[in-house]
Amino acid sequence: MKRVILALILLSGFSVAAAPQGGQTKPATNPVLVFETAKGPFEIELFATEAPKSVEHILALMKKGFYRGQHFHRVTDGLVQWGDLKSRDMSRRDDWGKGSNGSPIGVFELSKKRLHIRGAVGLAHSGNPAGADSQLYIMKAASPGLDGKHAIIGRVTVGMAVVDKIAVEDLIKNTTVK
Repeated sequence: MKRVILALILLSGFSVAAAPQGGQTKPATNPVLVFETAKGPFEIELFATEAPKSVEHILALMKKGFYRGQHFHRVTDGLVQWGDLKSRDMSRRDDWGKGSNGSPIGVFELSKKRLHIRGAVGLAHSGNPAGADSQLYIMKAASPGLDGKHAIIGRVTVGMAVVDKIAVEDLIKNTTVK
């Protein structure tokens, strides 16, 4: 009977993964960040095993509510960027993108298998990859010229259509970690 059910499931196009012994499910290893904007929410899966220090740094910022209330300070055809604390203050608009959390990660966790493709999430920096801190960006289009220069620490899993609609000055209303 079990073989018949499994065959029917496989024929219907569903994939089946074996459950661990004892009936326990394997916990997810990658944290997921949720950003709620006026244009809608988007979710980012972080690559915890490939960029452990970077992921730990961003998670600590998320848990402190660092990104909540910030505005997107850079939007181009190719990417959307945020993470400057100054962007909470509309009167400091000319300075947006020049600031950070003030505590660089201190390492450059480059993964040769992660490329700057649509949906990739990277760490922005101003010349020194180990100096990356709180500024994140999402690729709206592939940009191979950035490969090897910036660490890719995650990918958008939900809401890429929302990311495509984001404009400079759009607000991050809320942030959570799943």
